[in-house]
Amino acid sequence: MKNKAQAVLAKSLSKRDAVISMFIIGLLFFIFGFVTWINAILIPYFKIACELNNFESYLVAFAFYIAYLVMSLPAAYILKRIGFKRGMMLGFWAMAIGAALFVPAGFGRIYPLFLTGLFTLGIGLAILQTAANPYITILGDKERAAQRFSIMGICNKLAGIIAPLLFAAVILKPTDNELFNQINLMQGLEKEQALDELIARVIVPYAVVSVVLLLLGFFVRYSPLPEIDTETEDEEILVSNAGKKSILDFPHLVLGSVAIFFHVGSQVIAVDSIINYVSETGVPFLEAKVFPSYTLTATIIGYLLGITLIPKLLSQLTALKICTVLGLIFSFFVIFLQGEISLFGHTTDVSVWFIVLLGFANSMIWAGVWPLALDNLGRFLKVGASLLIMALCGNAIMPLLYGYFADVYSLKLAYWVLVPCYVYLLYYAFYGHKVKRWTI
Repeated sequence: MKNKAQAVLAKSLSKRDAVISMFIIGLLFFIFGFVTWINAILIPYFKIACELNNFESYLVAFAFYIAYLVMSLPAAYILKRIGFKRGMMLGFWAMAIGAALFVPAGFGRIYPLFLTGLFTLGIGLAILQTAANPYITILGDKERAAQRFSIMGICNKLAGIIAPLLFAAVILKPTDNELFNQINLMQGLEKEQALDELIARVIVPYAVVSVVLLLLGFFVRYSPLPEIDTETEDEEILVSNAGKKSILDFPHLVLGSVAIFFHVGSQVIAVDSIINYVSETGVPFLEAKVFPSYTLTATIIGYLLGITLIPKLLSQLTALKICTVLGLIFSFFVIFLQGEISLFGHTTDVSVWFIVLLGFANSMIWAGVWPLALDNLGRFLKVGASLLIMALCGNAIMPLLYGYFADVYSLKLAYWVLVPCYVYLLYYAFYGHKVKRWTI
């Protein structure tokens, strides 16, 4: 059942206004995807240009996503105080500052300053995500929430396909494969100059991104996107939440936030690790750069199936269960299967393609968990949404664990970190979402 705010909003919006609102939110998710999934190429690029090991290179993901842990709850209070649209404008401006920090970092090849810029980008994105996701839940029937999340997911992952390829086209040259091989043989001043030239290529693209993000802040502030009231509840939810004092009194929300933590962590590992893993099998870097796009394309295929089948032929809960089972199966295939295979013009290890298929397995997990976790929160919706956004720090911690195990063992064996992620997601899909009170 919708809460009062959702019902009032649905009635006050015409069909045209609802379509415009969903278009704006879709645009936001495209931007989220563009800024987020570009990390898939930044990680191996910084690894070369800043001479990093696997663990150090995954600090890119850590710095970017740990901002969600730091900023999500403050973001909820910011939105409550100044409203959703002003809050989103503030988020865009924070992202613009983060992108601008890449300019001095590029001139000095200062990796910690790059990480500071990524952290600031993450802070802005945490505010935007905290605002945007409740819109998807509220702008329509709860039973079709997974369908709307799938549409937003397509916008996000489509940007994820474009961003690494566009970024690579801007900063990489046809001769870079030879350069990357020669850098390891260089010494002294010659090596420093080559690395400085390599890292300086990010300066102009991120300066442009900074200006665009600044302008987008003004756009969303003065857009026709409606403000929403999440502080009021209908009588039924008010009665059921009478004894609730905090979001910790909603077990299905808390368990759902843990599910989001493991989901996003496993998803970003599948996308951000694949270039290095494919390169390890002997594929040149300039060829390996396309594999994140394959993984995200598999995710989009899953979204399209979700839009087609949910809720007519498949419930969003059933889709969640199917995807979690597939995620666990594909993870074991990545770890245990090996053997050379030629596919789509690439000759590489067969396990690579199961990393790609993890994109499909991940497609309906976010869309399945989010509405289950936010069910009947009423006046706790904003803080509940911020708790789920906080769980995006899984994107920071899980890749770092993967990078550590990759250094200690191997890139292939490091994929064992995926197994506990999908085991927990199975638990939430089949049981955890039904827990409505804590029991001893």
